[in-house]
Amino acid sequence: MSVLISIYVWVIGGLYFILLCFSTIFLSFFLKPKIFDPWLKFKLRFLFKIIFVKVHILSRENIVRGKNYLFMSNHVSLFDIPLFEGYIPTFVRGVEAFRQFKWPVYGWATRRLGNIPINRKNIHASIRSIKITEDFLKRGQSIVILPEGSRTLDGKMRPFKKLPFHLAKQAGVPIIPIGLSGLFELKNKGSWMVRPRPITMQFGPAISPETIKSLSIEELRDLTRSEIQRLS
Repeated sequence: MSVLISIYVWVIGGLYFILLCFSTIFLSFFLKPKIFDPWLKFKLRFLFKIIFVKVHILSRENIVRGKNYLFMSNHVSLFDIPLFEGYIPTFVRGVEAFRQFKWPVYGWATRRLGNIPINRKNIHASIRSIKITEDFLKRGQSIVILPEGSRTLDGKMRPFKKLPFHLAKQAGVPIIPIGLSGLFELKNKGSWMVRPRPITMQFGPAISPETIKSLSIEELRDLTRSEIQRLS
């Protein structure tokens, strides 16, 4: 039964997602992504419904509408990205691995949406990407970044990179920590099997710009990591 369910998710969910990517590319030639973002969020939330995944969102009140944030989360599954876009209740762009922008269809869509590629194998390219992200934040655009850099292999958080916290200190916007739970059991990096189950995304209290400024890079990294750990 698990095999049949996994095949259903990959075929039906995959076809739905590809069609959604094509629709996003088409719309992006006529409308700014911010205008059709509510439609895209609705469609991505529906994706989780058709693959039988119930999503619980906790502490949404920690996000104040009209403010921009730097969202940071643990990186668990390939479902993380549609989850962020579908359920973060504000217009947000993401920092994603450079290789994903080369993927057919999805890569085209994510580029048209204005997400930011980062090549973690090239420190100079990474710094350029972080500078672009900083400019986005200073212009009032919320950003989501995953400080582990890649998905967990065992369900435990990887060490956090320092570069996102240099960004946080330069940008001067609050950090919202996000904890994801249930996604490793849903789909982990080492398996093609998908096991539909409830998942949870919990927003933590904002780490204020004043707190960010008062801490060293290492202290800020450790504080954010402990908050995400607590929430997930």
